[in-house]
Amino acid sequence: MHPSEYRFTTIWRVDAPLQAVWDAIHDPARWPQWWSCVERVIEVEPGASDGVGALHRYTWKGRLPYRVAFDMRVTRIEPLAVLEGQACGDVEGTGRWQFSTRGDVTVVRYEWRVRTKRGWMNFVAPLARPFFKWNHDYVMQRGGEALAGLLDARLLGIEHSS
Repeated sequence: MHPSEYRFTTIWRVDAPLQAVWDAIHDPARWPQWWSCVERVIEVEPGASDGVGALHRYTWKGRLPYRVAFDMRVTRIEPLAVLEGQACGDVEGTGRWQFSTRGDVTVVRYEWRVRTKRGWMNFVAPLARPFFKWNHDYVMQRGGEALAGLLDARLLGIEHSS
């Protein structure tokens, strides 16, 4: 793997109905209202009636002193199962949300496969890689906690891997 390539997987286990979890994640325009690491989401293009083709511009801020901005185009939607998009900007690659249930628990798996495109990020990547992972895990930890809070649900667990 190239030093500027990253593969992160996060799994959230939330004691909430699948439909409620799907509705929250499927509506990125509202993320800044509940997910503190999402500073801004702007709808650039609405996409088809099912949402495929929609383009949103995201600005994210973790614990490290920089922001990441990128456009994400929705490329695949399988209601209550998969939401996938293609990113371009400070990072390029794919993001995929997968949803499933285990009893009353909703399991959300997020896979983020990207390359950094900003010069300074690529320059420091060999040394900064653990910090970029730590920052990503922080953002996703905050997201899982915020989702549970939004849904008045218990967050039963979060797993991070890369």
